Amino acid sequence: MAARPWETETVFITGFPAGMLACNCYVLAERPGADAIVVDPGQRAMAPLRRILDENRLTPAAVLLTHGHVDHIWSAQKVADTYGCPAYIHPEDRFMLADPIKGFGPRVAQLAFGALFSEPRQLIELDRDGDKLDFGGISVTVDHTPGHTRGSVVFRVTGGQERSDRGSFTDTVFTGDTLFRSSVGRTDLPGGSGRDLLDSIVTKLLVLGDDTVVLPGHGPRSTIGHERRTNPFLEGLTL
Repeated sequence: MAARPWETETVFITGFPAGMLACNCYVLAERPGADAIVVDPGQRAMAPLRRILDENRLTPAAVLLTHGHVDHIWSAQKVADTYGCPAYIHPEDRFMLADPIKGFGPRVAQLAFGALFSEPRQLIELDRDGDKLDFGGISVTVDHTPGHTRGSVVFRVTGGQERSDRGSFTDTVFTGDTLFRSSVGRTDLPGGSGRDLLDSIVTKLLVLGDDTVVLPGHGPRSTIGHERRTNPFLEGLTL
Protein backbone atom coordinates (compact mmCIF):
# COMPACT_ATOMS: atom_id res chain seq x y z
CA MET A 1 0.00 0.00 0.00
CA ALA A 2 1.68 3.19 -1.15
CA ALA A 3 1.57 6.30 0.97
CA ARG A 4 -1.22 8.31 -0.58
CA PRO A 5 -4.23 10.27 0.66
CA TRP A 6 -7.70 8.89 0.06
CA GLU A 7 -10.40 11.34 -0.94
CA THR A 8 -12.89 11.73 1.90
CA GLU A 9 -15.73 14.00 2.86
CA THR A 10 -14.35 15.20 6.16
CA VAL A 11 -11.20 13.22 6.95
CA PHE A 12 -7.77 12.93 5.33
CA ILE A 13 -6.42 9.35 5.56
CA THR A 14 -3.15 7.96 4.29
CA GLY A 15 -0.98 4.99 5.13
CA PHE A 16 2.22 3.11 4.38
CA PRO A 17 3.79 -0.27 5.27
CA ALA A 18 6.58 0.10 7.83
CA GLY A 19 9.50 -2.16 8.64
CA MET A 20 10.45 -5.75 7.87
CA LEU A 21 6.97 -7.06 8.67
CA ALA A 22 5.24 -4.33 6.63
CA CYS A 23 2.94 -3.16 9.39
CA ASN A 24 0.51 -0.58 8.03
CA CYS A 25 0.96 2.78 9.73
CA TYR A 26 -1.95 5.17 9.17
CA VAL A 27 -2.36 8.93 9.53
CA LEU A 28 -5.77 10.57 9.71
CA ALA A 29 -6.79 14.17 10.22
CA GLU A 30 -9.84 16.31 9.66
CA ARG A 31 -7.99 18.10 6.87
CA PRO A 32 -4.45 19.14 5.89
CA GLY A 33 -3.14 21.71 8.37
CA ALA A 34 -4.97 20.15 11.34
CA ASP A 35 -4.12 17.87 14.25
CA ALA A 36 -3.54 14.26 13.26
CA ILE A 37 -3.93 10.77 14.67
CA VAL A 38 -1.20 8.20 14.03
CA VAL A 39 -2.20 4.53 14.15
CA ASP A 40 0.40 1.77 14.75
CA PRO A 41 3.76 3.39 13.91
CA GLY A 42 5.99 0.36 13.34
CA GLN A 43 9.64 -0.22 12.59
CA ARG A 44 11.36 2.58 10.64
CA ALA A 45 8.09 4.54 10.53
CA MET A 46 9.54 7.85 11.65
CA ALA A 47 11.01 9.09 8.35
CA PRO A 48 8.00 8.42 6.07
CA LEU A 49 5.68 9.59 8.82
CA ARG A 50 7.54 12.87 9.17
CA ARG A 51 7.31 13.43 5.42
CA ILE A 52 3.54 12.94 5.45
CA LEU A 53 3.13 15.24 8.44
CA ASP A 54 5.34 17.97 6.98
CA GLU A 55 3.82 17.82 3.48
CA ASN A 56 0.30 18.14 4.88
CA ARG A 57 1.14 20.50 7.78
CA LEU A 58 -0.13 17.99 10.35
CA THR A 59 0.68 17.83 14.06
CA PRO A 60 0.11 14.50 15.86
CA ALA A 61 -2.40 14.76 18.70
CA ALA A 62 -2.39 11.04 19.54
CA VAL A 63 -0.77 7.70 18.76
CA LEU A 64 -3.36 4.91 18.74
CA LEU A 65 -2.15 1.31 19.09
CA THR A 66 -4.33 -1.61 18.01
CA HIS A 67 -2.26 -4.02 20.13
CA GLY A 68 1.17 -4.43 21.67
CA HIS A 69 3.10 -6.60 19.22
CA VAL A 70 6.49 -5.15 18.39
CA ASP A 71 5.83 -4.58 14.69
CA HIS A 72 2.94 -2.26 15.63
CA ILE A 73 4.47 -0.38 18.60
CA TRP A 74 8.11 -0.12 17.47
CA SER A 75 8.13 3.66 16.92
CA ALA A 76 5.28 4.56 19.29
CA GLN A 77 7.48 5.98 22.02
CA LYS A 78 9.59 7.98 19.57
CA VAL A 79 6.59 9.44 17.74
CA ALA A 80 4.66 10.27 20.92
CA ASP A 81 7.63 11.83 22.72
CA THR A 82 8.94 13.69 19.67
CA TYR A 83 5.60 15.41 19.11
CA GLY A 84 4.58 15.64 22.77
CA CYS A 85 1.34 13.68 22.41
CA PRO A 86 -0.08 10.70 24.33
CA ALA A 87 -0.11 7.11 23.16
CA TYR A 88 -3.19 4.96 23.73
CA ILE A 89 -3.15 1.19 24.33
CA HIS A 90 -5.34 -1.37 26.07
CA PRO A 91 -4.10 -2.19 29.60
CA GLU A 92 -3.80 -5.91 28.78
CA ASP A 93 -1.10 -5.10 26.20
CA ARG A 94 0.61 -2.22 27.98
CA PHE A 95 3.48 -4.41 29.23
CA MET A 96 4.65 -4.99 25.66
CA LEU A 97 5.59 -1.34 25.19
CA ALA A 98 8.62 -1.87 27.44
CA ASP A 99 8.98 -5.66 27.17
CA PRO A 100 8.09 -6.97 23.70
CA ILE A 101 9.30 -10.46 24.67
CA LYS A 102 7.48 -10.97 27.94
CA GLY A 103 9.41 -13.06 30.44
CA PHE A 104 12.79 -12.62 28.77
CA GLY A 105 13.21 -8.99 29.81
CA PRO A 106 13.95 -5.74 27.99
CA ARG A 107 17.64 -6.59 27.56
CA VAL A 108 16.82 -9.70 25.53
CA ALA A 109 14.41 -7.64 23.44
CA GLN A 110 17.21 -5.16 22.81
CA LEU A 111 19.53 -7.93 21.65
CA ALA A 112 16.84 -9.57 19.50
CA PHE A 113 15.56 -6.42 17.83
CA GLY A 114 18.49 -4.03 18.18
CA ALA A 115 16.34 -1.57 20.10
CA LEU A 116 15.59 -0.71 23.71
CA PHE A 117 11.88 -0.22 24.24
CA SER A 118 10.18 2.01 26.79
CA GLU A 119 6.78 3.53 27.42
CA PRO A 120 6.00 6.98 26.02
CA ARG A 121 6.03 9.75 28.57
CA GLN A 122 2.28 10.23 28.12
CA LEU A 123 0.31 6.99 28.10
CA ILE A 124 -3.46 6.50 28.32
CA GLU A 125 -5.07 3.09 28.83
CA LEU A 126 -8.03 2.13 26.68
CA ASP A 127 -9.85 0.41 29.51
CA ARG A 128 -13.48 1.05 28.53
CA ASP A 129 -14.99 -1.00 25.73
CA GLY A 130 -16.98 1.20 23.37
CA ASP A 131 -15.42 4.40 24.63
CA LYS A 132 -15.31 7.40 22.31
CA LEU A 133 -12.21 9.54 21.86
CA ASP A 134 -12.58 13.00 20.37
CA PHE A 135 -9.69 14.64 18.54
CA GLY A 136 -10.86 17.91 17.09
CA GLY A 137 -13.32 17.05 14.36
CA ILE A 138 -12.65 13.30 14.50
CA SER A 139 -14.52 10.91 16.82
CA VAL A 140 -12.94 7.48 17.32
CA THR A 141 -14.80 4.58 18.95
CA VAL A 142 -12.63 1.97 20.67
CA ASP A 143 -13.85 -1.65 20.60
CA HIS A 144 -12.02 -4.30 22.62
CA THR A 145 -11.43 -7.31 20.33
CA PRO A 146 -9.36 -9.93 22.19
CA GLY A 147 -8.14 -12.96 20.30
CA HIS A 148 -4.93 -11.98 18.52
CA THR A 149 -3.76 -10.59 21.87
CA ARG A 150 -5.69 -10.06 25.09
CA GLY A 151 -5.55 -6.30 24.60
CA SER A 152 -6.32 -6.04 20.90
CA VAL A 153 -8.70 -3.24 19.94
CA VAL A 154 -10.15 -1.83 16.73
CA PHE A 155 -10.76 1.85 16.06
CA ARG A 156 -13.95 2.97 14.30
CA VAL A 157 -14.15 6.38 12.69
CA THR A 158 -17.58 7.75 11.88
CA GLY A 159 -17.38 10.71 9.59
CA GLY A 160 -14.00 9.54 8.29
CA GLN A 161 -15.59 8.09 5.22
CA GLU A 162 -13.98 7.15 1.96
CA ARG A 163 -15.54 8.72 -1.13
CA SER A 164 -16.94 6.14 -3.52
CA ASP A 165 -17.48 6.54 -7.25
CA ARG A 166 -21.16 7.11 -6.51
CA GLY A 167 -20.44 9.96 -4.12
CA SER A 168 -21.70 8.09 -1.05
CA PHE A 169 -19.72 7.70 2.15
CA THR A 170 -18.88 4.80 4.42
CA ASP A 171 -17.42 4.39 7.87
CA THR A 172 -13.85 3.22 8.44
CA VAL A 173 -12.45 0.68 10.92
CA PHE A 174 -8.77 0.14 11.72
CA THR A 175 -8.65 -3.57 12.53
CA GLY A 176 -5.01 -4.13 13.45
CA ASP A 177 -4.29 -7.87 13.32
CA THR A 178 -7.85 -8.93 14.12
CA LEU A 179 -9.19 -8.96 10.55
CA PHE A 180 -7.36 -8.85 7.22
CA ARG A 181 -8.49 -9.03 3.63
CA SER A 182 -9.48 -12.70 3.18
CA SER A 183 -7.85 -13.70 6.46
CA VAL A 184 -7.85 -13.22 10.23
CA GLY A 185 -5.20 -12.70 12.88
CA ARG A 186 -3.06 -15.55 14.14
CA THR A 187 -3.85 -16.89 17.61
CA ASP A 188 -0.86 -19.13 18.36
CA LEU A 189 1.18 -16.44 20.13
CA PRO A 190 1.02 -15.79 23.90
CA GLY A 191 -2.35 -14.29 24.82
CA GLY A 192 -4.01 -15.51 21.63
CA SER A 193 -7.32 -17.35 21.51
CA GLY A 194 -9.08 -18.61 18.39
CA ARG A 195 -12.46 -18.68 20.11
CA ASP A 196 -12.04 -15.12 21.39
CA LEU A 197 -10.88 -13.89 17.98
CA LEU A 198 -13.92 -15.23 16.14
CA ASP A 199 -16.24 -13.97 18.86
CA SER A 200 -14.66 -10.51 18.58
CA ILE A 201 -15.09 -10.50 14.81
CA VAL A 202 -18.73 -11.60 15.04
CA THR A 203 -19.78 -9.19 17.80
CA LYS A 204 -17.68 -6.14 16.94
CA LEU A 205 -17.01 -6.24 13.18
CA LEU A 206 -19.69 -8.25 11.41
CA VAL A 207 -22.31 -6.02 13.02
CA LEU A 208 -20.97 -3.13 10.93
CA GLY A 209 -22.39 -2.16 7.56
CA ASP A 210 -21.16 -3.89 4.42
CA ASP A 211 -19.74 -0.61 3.07
CA THR A 212 -17.51 -0.10 6.12
CA VAL A 213 -13.92 0.23 4.91
CA VAL A 214 -11.47 -2.14 6.65
CA LEU A 215 -7.93 -0.80 7.10
CA PRO A 216 -5.94 -3.75 8.49
CA GLY A 217 -2.57 -3.97 10.19
CA HIS A 218 -1.04 -5.73 7.18
CA GLY A 219 -1.95 -6.01 3.52
CA PRO A 220 -4.57 -4.26 1.40
CA ARG A 221 -7.76 -2.63 2.55
CA SER A 222 -11.13 -4.31 2.26
CA THR A 223 -14.75 -3.87 3.33
CA ILE A 224 -16.89 -5.65 5.88
CA GLY A 225 -19.18 -6.82 3.10
CA HIS A 226 -16.31 -8.35 1.13
CA GLU A 227 -15.08 -10.23 4.21
CA ARG A 228 -18.58 -11.34 5.14
CA ARG A 229 -19.08 -12.85 1.67
CA THR A 230 -15.63 -14.21 0.78
CA ASN A 231 -13.39 -14.63 3.85
CA PRO A 232 -12.94 -18.42 4.27
CA PHE A 233 -12.24 -18.06 7.99
CA LEU A 234 -15.64 -16.45 8.56
CA GLU A 235 -17.70 -19.00 6.65
CA GLY A 236 -20.70 -20.11 8.65
CA LEU A 237 -20.34 -17.47 11.34
CA THR A 238 -23.58 -15.84 12.39
CA LEU A 239 -24.47 -12.93 14.65
